[in-house]
Amino acid sequence: MGWVYSTSRAIREVLAILGDPMSGRDSFRPHSKTRFAPKDRKRAVAALQEDIKAKLTKAVFPVAGIGSRFLPATKASPKEMMPIVDKPLIQYAVEEAVDAGITDMIFITGRNKRSIEDHFDMAYEVESELAAKGKPELLEMVRSIIPRGINCIYIRQHAALGLGHAVLCARPVINDEPFAVILADDLIDGEPPVLRQMKDVFDRHGYSVLAVQEIPREQSRQYGIISHEPVEGNVERVTAIVEKPEPAAAPSNLAVVGRYILSPRIFQHLERVAPGAGGDIQLTDAIAALLADEKVLACRFRGTRYDCGSKLGYLQAMVAFGRKHPEIGEAFDAYLKELGGTGKAIRR
Repeated sequence: MGWVYSTSRAIREVLAILGDPMSGRDSFRPHSKTRFAPKDRKRAVAALQEDIKAKLTKAVFPVAGIGSRFLPATKASPKEMMPIVDKPLIQYAVEEAVDAGITDMIFITGRNKRSIEDHFDMAYEVESELAAKGKPELLEMVRSIIPRGINCIYIRQHAALGLGHAVLCARPVINDEPFAVILADDLIDGEPPVLRQMKDVFDRHGYSVLAVQEIPREQSRQYGIISHEPVEGNVERVTAIVEKPEPAAAPSNLAVVGRYILSPRIFQHLERVAPGAGGDIQLTDAIAALLADEKVLACRFRGTRYDCGSKLGYLQAMVAFGRKHPEIGEAFDAYLKELGGTGKAIRR
């Protein structure tokens, strides 16, 4: 049964009475002969759902990659620290997690990633200088990069063995709880933010949730592609998932992008999955195995995604976020319109 991830005794006792709430849509079938009033069953299920909501407090940020597509810029600086206007990509990702109620940020890091730790640490010299120069707005901006009550945890990935291996590195911290995975170079401008949209789906159903979007079929070689059947609204049930299929073999045009909410059972499958080329452990393969144990859902999120792991996607994000920036957005938008109106060619 995949509905509950907590191991608390109280929850196990409630389930012993009610059975699996996802096994039937209209009524619950108690395991015992004891009869319970509908209001009691509803109260027990509501308590279970509240417990589940409270448990989604951890997010994993795989940031150990070398960012080869942005060399030489990423030779000594992490790609996750590349700015979109005036904030690095990793800060956008953390802010999205905070908005969804995440309190424990788990960064899977590698060599040359120390600046990520420094960014989310106190900067005494910077703060002292801003205070001395009477710049309270900037001082508050620096201090609020990580709100109070947020924990930052750093785990070193000693070898780049794929996204699945990076997620597996977080197991000692995750324990037996559901958790989110956020890929910072997938910058998604959503309202509400995408992880909160996914958490709403998780809170209603209690199963793993993948963020998906429709893509042109010829791009299927770049993504994990799902087979699916409808559940409700923008929610699909995943029936199969394939990593980077050829367009002719792709089961659909729904692609998984860089947001996941996962059951802790995923770790069992990550440990067993056969490594691919170069020894990489694919998260997609583990999710495919997880389907045999429990339901996995897909959320068609509302928002615009920018693939900031590519140069074009990065520039598109810079323009989009620059145009709506509260400080320079109006002037930047006017400049773009002026540039477009002149018909000037860009020098190559």
